[in-house]
Amino acid sequence: MTFNLTPVLTSNWGGDKSWTIESYRRTGGYRVLGDALAMAPDALIQLVKDSGLRGRGGAGFPTGMKWGFIPQGDGKPHYLVVNADESEPGTCKDIPLMMASPHTLLEGVLISAYAIRANRAFIYVRGEVVHVVRRLLNAVEEAKAAGFIGKNVLGSGFDIDVVVHIGAGAYICGEETALLESLEGFRGQPRLRPPFPAIEGLYACPTVINNVETIASVPAIVRGGADWFKKMGTEKSPGFKIFSLSGHVARPGQYEAPLGITLRELLDATGGMREGHELKFWTPGGSSTPLFTAEHLDVPLDFEGPLAHGSMLGTTALQLFDETTCVVRAVLRWSEFYAHESCGKCTPCREGVFWYVQILDRLERGEGDEQDLETLLDLSENILGRAFCALGDGATSPVTSSIQYFRDEYQAHFDGRGCPFDPVASTVFAGAIA
Repeated sequence: MTFNLTPVLTSNWGGDKSWTIESYRRTGGYRVLGDALAMAPDALIQLVKDSGLRGRGGAGFPTGMKWGFIPQGDGKPHYLVVNADESEPGTCKDIPLMMASPHTLLEGVLISAYAIRANRAFIYVRGEVVHVVRRLLNAVEEAKAAGFIGKNVLGSGFDIDVVVHIGAGAYICGEETALLESLEGFRGQPRLRPPFPAIEGLYACPTVINNVETIASVPAIVRGGADWFKKMGTEKSPGFKIFSLSGHVARPGQYEAPLGITLRELLDATGGMREGHELKFWTPGGSSTPLFTAEHLDVPLDFEGPLAHGSMLGTTALQLFDETTCVVRAVLRWSEFYAHESCGKCTPCREGVFWYVQILDRLERGEGDEQDLETLLDLSENILGRAFCALGDGATSPVTSSIQYFRDEYQAHFDGRGCPFDPVASTVFAGAIA
């Protein structure tokens, strides 16, 4: 089986000191910035609309449409905020991009800010990734020295300031309104909407919030054009995407490919599962997307494919688990993460994910029963669609999907009085069914 990868965002990652402005410019970096600044802002917005670029942070909302929501002539400052608070378990595409080529992001920031008539842009990056923060700060200084950031950029009359903001390390700040709260110096908790950020965002001013990969894709669209971009991917999900493969795979890493590629094709490129093992279950877009099994190897990985099969594309964080993995234990670990990261603002999420952990821990130790499964499903029904933000909804995904596909494994835990994947419990389990 053969297919074509599409190295656009990752094309310069293997270059000598790819993170420096000299290396970036040798590969054509900042070349289209002048072309973009020569266009009318509305023409740039229309170009992004025509390309069909959709948000790469998980929601998949049309980027040009989001930019178009910004009111014009309102007399208020406009802001661009880049969501670089990559925190979803299994998601590891934005941090490598910023580490390998921060100027790819910065060029996208400058073009995008000009398009929405913003004179200040913020990159909200997760505070724990100190090495990435340093790369970004250095890249901003390099771009300033080259005249790409500051007053009257390239003689265009466009003024821009770029601020790298170091987050405090909370998963909830990946939610765009919680990010704004944190950026303003408040506790990171989601806001009630409406008003939406495009109308009243940062400092109650019109604000566009986009993911790193989304903004980094803009220079390529300006360079290649909308038609070029739409030649990749599918009709409703055009373009390229970074797929993060991790877990029990022979060659984990970042693979940039057209949207619509399948896991089967990606595994062909990564050498398959680790030797001697088979795929058991996987996440198409991080732990907050419903699980898939080996039966879903040929589902197109675009914004429509996983949705049609009961999951979501999410952040294209493909975590792969083989037959040695206990699905109950995996779901418990994810639920512990969500319980720890819940901001506590709303009852369904705060209480629901807490009880997830208590019940799953009991089940994993072989002390649960059939009623616990019904309680988990009932809890999920009371969280899904009732939580204040998407964190609660996402926490339900691994629970409900794992029961859907692996109910027999849950039952094996309490029938055998322990985890059948644990060496000690397996002996007890084998004796119980003999």
